[in-house]
Amino acid sequence: MVHSAYDAVELVSGVPGDIVAVAAYAGKLLVAGKDGSLRIYSSPDHADGEIPRDGPYALERQQPSLWRRGTPLAMEVSAGRELLLSLAECINLHRLPGLETVAVIGKAKGANLFAWDDRRGLLAVGRWKRLTIFRLDSGREFVEVKEFGVPDTVKSMAWCGDNICLGIRKEYMIINSMTGALTEVFSSGRNAPPLVVALPTGELLLGKDNIGVFVDQNGKLIQDGRIIWSDTPASVAIHRPYAVARLPRHVEIRCLRAPNALVQTVVLRDVQKLVETENCILAVLARSVYGLLPVPIGAQIVQLTASGEFEEALALCKLLPPEDSNLRAAKESSIHIRYGHFLFDNGSYEEAMEQFSDSHVDITYVLSLYPSLVLPQTHIIGEHDRLQDLPELARESSDVTDDMEPYSLQLHESDDKSPLEIKKMSHNALIALVKYLQKKRNGIIERATAEVTEEVVSGAVHHSSILSESYRSKKPNKKRAQTHTSSIAREMATVLDTSLLQALILTGQSSGAIELLKGLNYCDLKICKEFLEERNDYMVLLELYKSNEMHHEALQLLNQLVEESKAEMGNNDFNKKFHPQMIIEYLRPLCRSDPMLVLESSLYVLERNPSDTIELFLSENVPADLVNSYLKQHAPNLQSTYLELMLSMSVSGINPNLQNELVQLYLSEVLDWHKILKEEGNWTEKTYSPTRKKLITTLENNSGYNTDILLKRLPQDALFEERAILYGKINQHLRALSLYVHKMPERAVAYCDRVYEEGAQQPSKSNIYFNLLQIYLNPRKAEKEFEQKIVPVASQYPGIQKATKVRGGRMGKKVVEIEGADDVRFSPSGTDSGRSDGDGDGDDVSDGGPIMLNEALELLSQRWDRINGAQALRLLPRDTKLQDLVLFLEPLLRNSSEHRRNYMVIKNLIFRANLQIKEDLYKRRQAVLKIDGDSMCSLCHKRIANSAFAIYPNGQTLVHFVCFRESQQIKAVRVNSVKRR
Repeated sequence: MVHSAYDAVELVSGVPGDIVAVAAYAGKLLVAGKDGSLRIYSSPDHADGEIPRDGPYALERQQPSLWRRGTPLAMEVSAGRELLLSLAECINLHRLPGLETVAVIGKAKGANLFAWDDRRGLLAVGRWKRLTIFRLDSGREFVEVKEFGVPDTVKSMAWCGDNICLGIRKEYMIINSMTGALTEVFSSGRNAPPLVVALPTGELLLGKDNIGVFVDQNGKLIQDGRIIWSDTPASVAIHRPYAVARLPRHVEIRCLRAPNALVQTVVLRDVQKLVETENCILAVLARSVYGLLPVPIGAQIVQLTASGEFEEALALCKLLPPEDSNLRAAKESSIHIRYGHFLFDNGSYEEAMEQFSDSHVDITYVLSLYPSLVLPQTHIIGEHDRLQDLPELARESSDVTDDMEPYSLQLHESDDKSPLEIKKMSHNALIALVKYLQKKRNGIIERATAEVTEEVVSGAVHHSSILSESYRSKKPNKKRAQTHTSSIAREMATVLDTSLLQALILTGQSSGAIELLKGLNYCDLKICKEFLEERNDYMVLLELYKSNEMHHEALQLLNQLVEESKAEMGNNDFNKKFHPQMIIEYLRPLCRSDPMLVLESSLYVLERNPSDTIELFLSENVPADLVNSYLKQHAPNLQSTYLELMLSMSVSGINPNLQNELVQLYLSEVLDWHKILKEEGNWTEKTYSPTRKKLITTLENNSGYNTDILLKRLPQDALFEERAILYGKINQHLRALSLYVHKMPERAVAYCDRVYEEGAQQPSKSNIYFNLLQIYLNPRKAEKEFEQKIVPVASQYPGIQKATKVRGGRMGKKVVEIEGADDVRFSPSGTDSGRSDGDGDGDDVSDGGPIMLNEALELLSQRWDRINGAQALRLLPRDTKLQDLVLFLEPLLRNSSEHRRNYMVIKNLIFRANLQIKEDLYKRRQAVLKIDGDSMCSLCHKRIANSAFAIYPNGQTLVHFVCFRESQQIKAVRVNSVKRR
């Protein structure tokens, strides 16, 4: 970091006698000689207070014997107060510029050094083993404030806030100016005397041999704070941002900022003192004075940038004047850019991106370093081009931007991939780019979103204004030209997201690319699609389609990938990556927004994964009628599968139309199957196919289908079980029982049990067993009654076919042709009357054909508790043996006797309870209450006397009858008011 920070200019030469002290005031040099005189030098060409660079000063005037006693050891100027403080035999205070004596501190006689705090007007004086603090009062005299004793003579001293740092012997100490508390810091080294230097920040620089140590105001070490000089300095002066040390052979200049590198070496021998001034450092020799004049900050920045010392150049930019803020920003940006290029070319990609980020250049400039990334076409002007459009900045920053031209040319001249470009496209470079783009993304996306919102709002306002104008006037008005907001922010967002997606894929961060696409993004569809297809990154491509609502393309690609995955069974990873479940998960969020698209795309998974697909339709509330009609038209083979799974998975069931649709599908398949078996001669009523089992189960467990239509479709000579179930659904239990008795006798009792249990709360179904018994014992009469019911039932259920007679006018033997049975004719009152609907006036039950006595007796023995005994006995044939009724009568009589005993016990208990209550009532009525002349009403607290009275049920509360009646009326009024509220 060696550059020219100062120019050494001889300001004063040929001073007669040795120089002992120097100070600067208003561009003039005050030089104190060993003879006690003060010479004032000035430059006639500069009157603005600045020290010139073009020649020596001339003697303006001389003040002989300014210090009458002693030789001045030190001088300091207080420019704000226009005072000159000097230390000779004592402390002297002179007014500037006339050098009139203002005050002399006699108590400071014998002092060897002082430290002046110009802000507070405090003066610390070291004298022998004493430290005295004075305060300048009204600018005319010093008032003693404190005096403290110290271990030894003070050799070096400086203010640091409320404390004073002292160099005593070879130790540093901190003393509190208010309390005098001393705190040891550390030693000054083996040979070097103590050296205390105050810094503009309020910290201190303490010398320890050839090392300068930074400490805070309390003497605590500052981490990484030290300057290593090439030799032990005799004194150090501070001129931000540098520290200037007086060494035996030269003057050394180092940076105050870590790592405190060497800046410059000025060869000046025999320098006696270094004096800090506002504009420069004065180097005092025996008979001359040199000025170390700082090189302009802009020139230093150019030097550092050219030599590659970018961090130091940036630090110097902070020192530019506030009025040059635009120039400062331009220089900093240019340095950051060049520093970024330097780091990028040396493989420090992340550090380079930090510099580009600090430079605030557009991302297009950074992306130009990555020629393999494909960027969308935009109208964005780069940061470098924008700077050229500002002439005042372009002129002042030309010294930096000129050095950047080779980089710009290198980025666009070569189209072939050189080794350097391949290096830039390395993995680490892309990782750094990803981090840079992610850091920039939030701000750019926010601006793009705000831009879109602004366009929407302006469009809405424009539309409303057109509508309002059309209502105000019937005459056609000229349309206003719509103002289009610039799309720079969106173009920038498009460039960023498109580049970020490519960088994520190239670095193997597919998951990061998917997360990018799931959120708000501005990726260029065409570029990203071609890029992803080229690299076969289909997962990201699917998410790209999804983010752009290209669901048709996404589902088409997903189906293709699943098919390829199924074909390539050898590639396990590929198989795991794409499976039918992915299609279902993709369709899930689309069920509410676009159900038709879901239906069109679900045929593939419905064939291979029907349960999950149906679960998708149910969980996302896709209209079932829509799904059914679509499948019926495009995939009829899947219709029954859908309805079956929906019926089994839906908790609340499906609507009647769909139930009827499912039953019709089952029935059509069963009829086709029956026709084939009948033609082959293999049909029997006990033959069941899987579809027939489903049909029977559906008919039994559901009731939403249309029984009329189903009965019309059933054949007359087959499928009796289905017909019986349908009769039962429309409460035609007699017809159903007739079919069961004659075609499926083993199921007749089970049918009665099911109907009895289902209709336990419905009295009209409580005689179902009696109906079965009647069919067993009087089949012919039942047939006649059924025939009589044909017309009214057929009119009530138009879907039921009318009964047909066989030749000879007799009913056919096939009960399937019997129509019109209705169980409503057997009323529940028949159970108590002792007469069934099947009883005639003296008619014999055996009249009309063979009876099924054994079946009837077995029914009575098994279901004796569900049949009215009296009705059953009247229905039995007269020649029935009593022995055959034992299994029926024995439990029936036992149960009847047990119930009678229970009822008697309950009757007696109720009677005893009634007697007990009456006895208690009598006892309460026998209570005696004596009323005398002192008896008082509990309500009005007056004597009862001869008035009518009332007694409350507790037998003790006595009230007037009138009071009692009024209290009851008040209660009634309150209750009514509460009810009204």
